[in-house]
Amino acid sequence: MRGPFPSYPAEFPPTCLAQAEKLAWQRTVPYQLRQRAALVLLLSHQPLVSNREAAQRVQRHPRSVRRWRHRWATGDFALDDKPGRGRKAN
Repeated sequence: MRGPFPSYPAEFPPTCLAQAEKLAWQRTVPYQLRQRAALVLLLSHQPLVSNREAAQRVQRHPRSVRRWRHRWATGDFALDDKPGRGRKAN
């Protein structure tokens, strides 16, 4: 295992895991959402995997994995992006 141990492990509730299981296999889901669902499943099975290793497995940047891991560790178990800056959809 490369990289340091994660500094904020997350324990996912059963509802989040069920949603991730469902999204990981759907074909009509946006790709980023499928990647996050795969990350949830990976982290639930291997909570001590490094951010770098997890990023390689789900094809994301390690910084993105760290950001999502921190968000889930603070108790926000949503898989969707938060509304933020940038152009708004009409």
